[in-house]
Amino acid sequence: MSQSLPLAKRIIPCLDVKNGSVVKGTNFESLKFAGDPVELAKKYCKEGADELLFLDIAASQEKRSARTKLVRRIAKELDIPFTIGGGISSVSDARTVLSNGADKVSINTGAVKNPALVSELAEIFGNQCVVVAIDAKRNSIPTSGFTVCTYGGKTDAGLDAVEWAKKVERMGAGEILLTSIDRDGTKLGFDLELTRAIVSETSIPVIASGGCGKISDFVGILKGRDSADAALAASIFHYDGVTVNQVKKWLRKERIRVRI
Repeated sequence: MSQSLPLAKRIIPCLDVKNGSVVKGTNFESLKFAGDPVELAKKYCKEGADELLFLDIAASQEKRSARTKLVRRIAKELDIPFTIGGGISSVSDARTVLSNGADKVSINTGAVKNPALVSELAEIFGNQCVVVAIDAKRNSIPTSGFTVCTYGGKTDAGLDAVEWAKKVERMGAGEILLTSIDRDGTKLGFDLELTRAIVSETSIPVIASGGCGKISDFVGILKGRDSADAALAASIFHYDGVTVNQVKKWLRKERIRVRI
């Protein structure tokens, strides 16, 4: 029997949106302007991004859903899948976003507050449309050493990150978007310990996020045992002049399968 090739690893630029602009901070704080979301989306699409992620980072704190006008603007310009997150707390919120052109929805605070929402979304829209975002940081209390945070990383939910990941998989999540709050915006590299802890205990794709500062960081998170299925980054693409295509060529040299 022939052995099937491993799935190609994905590179996903992240666009954190607040008040209509893309912003980026450090440890979820000290936000600074990065550009127009639609123009950046078009740029990354041309560079070879596999997908894009848009997070309306103020939506949960402001207790509203993601902005539908922005979703429509993005959908008109892109021919690659994109995910929308931020403030999605009901089936109705998800339906609005998906019906306006998004391919997937990302839920974090909504899932923690109402875990049954994960199953509801999976049953109605399909597992492939449901991304559960886990914002985690180091904490000595949970068994794994990582705790889940909500409301843009501002509230400790008191959940063990690994146990929560296992639960959302059982409930029908199609993917996990795993962000290290400790590494977010620091450019110190992805949190390998956190990522491996989640990947080793789950079987659905895990997107690693938080801390990418140089091209070689992508290699570390996407190569080897218990590696992530995709890497998400922001600052390196927004500010550092690194292109998605450059990252993929580097990964090819490291014998990591990617689409070019």
